[in-house]
Amino acid sequence: MSISSRIEIQSISVKQHLVSPLLQLLRFCIVGGLNTFVDVLVFNLLILGLPTQDNGLLVIYNSLAYLVGAVNSFCWNKLWTFQQRSSVTNGQLARFALVTSLGILCNDAFLWLATTLLTSFSLTSFLWVNVAKVCAIAGSVAISYLGMRFSVFPKTYEVEMSLPPSNPHLFISPRSLSVILPAYNEEALIGQTLCTVMAALSSWMHDFEVIVVNDGSKDRTADIVAHLAAYDRRIRLVNHPVNQGYGTALVTGFKSVTKELAFFMDADGQFDIRDLVRFFPLIDEYGAVLGYRRERQDTWMRKLSAWGWKQLVRFIFGIQVRDIDCAFKLFRAEFFRTQRLETRGAMINVEIIYKLARAGYTYTEVDVHHLPRRAGKATGAQPAVILRAIRELFLYAEKWRHEEQQTLYI
Repeated sequence: MSISSRIEIQSISVKQHLVSPLLQLLRFCIVGGLNTFVDVLVFNLLILGLPTQDNGLLVIYNSLAYLVGAVNSFCWNKLWTFQQRSSVTNGQLARFALVTSLGILCNDAFLWLATTLLTSFSLTSFLWVNVAKVCAIAGSVAISYLGMRFSVFPKTYEVEMSLPPSNPHLFISPRSLSVILPAYNEEALIGQTLCTVMAALSSWMHDFEVIVVNDGSKDRTADIVAHLAAYDRRIRLVNHPVNQGYGTALVTGFKSVTKELAFFMDADGQFDIRDLVRFFPLIDEYGAVLGYRRERQDTWMRKLSAWGWKQLVRFIFGIQVRDIDCAFKLFRAEFFRTQRLETRGAMINVEIIYKLARAGYTYTEVDVHHLPRRAGKATGAQPAVILRAIRELFLYAEKWRHEEQQTLYI
């Protein structure tokens, strides 16, 4: 890959790394304002309900008020500021308790110092206590943010995962591989995704290609891929003039495959290509290796609809797959050369697995990391996409059942 293409990718990455922390800090400040209100409200309720001028008792009141605000902070910062929707872990709670304890100590120290200094001024007791409280909150904000950002809610995609490093001396696959990346309006991430994929594959194998199917994007997705493809012939760009849907993009990619193995992954940056290294030893034994998301980083609504879809598919087709729509799957390419795929929407994954089993192929499942979406917009939960999938589900369920019956009579 040329220097100019790397510079373009790096410039995109730099913009994301500059904008994201600023937005994150802004959200943290908004949540902080709400927490300050809760903290001060509880503090004043304690003072009004149990009046005192004793500095030691004020510190206890302050600790209780801070703790209430901290619990509120945890909920808002987890779901909104740092956008982590995975289940709360024991380790996360332990780190939160540690950061909160440090915050309380810092807050109490500032309060004690402020009350000691402010008593020399001619202020009413209620006023100087609240002035001291505000000083204490301001002094502990930095510790709270740094603790939340780097300990309690670290960025998942910045955590080094326990996968074999991309080292050609550790792993070289004798197989050839076609990687399919369907993309729709992914200009913010497609360059970095391609850079990461090319670096990993170059370390693992000698013969591979990356096929980016641009499904009628209205942004610069096609231009970025075309620019990179001009410097590396292993990158191929296939354009759809207009958006035709996820299934159509995958079918186009499968038809373009020229290698022994076919792998597809979304181009939105929510998967780590390094997980693929664990799939290669299994493809010799199975016809396909299917990924399933270990901790799905999606909204609760998408998780709920995915669960309902899985139950419906299991009931109609009897398909027993943990994460049927996970866009991280490896196949023997011969399957796509002998099978005709008919669906063109979100039903495509169901059809692939159904026909894979019907053709006598076996498959296994491997857990993969799922990362928070850093940019762009997911389209899988749009009503039009869901309705199309349901319509294709019932239409082809009847068609394929009829085909199976005909086969039995022959």
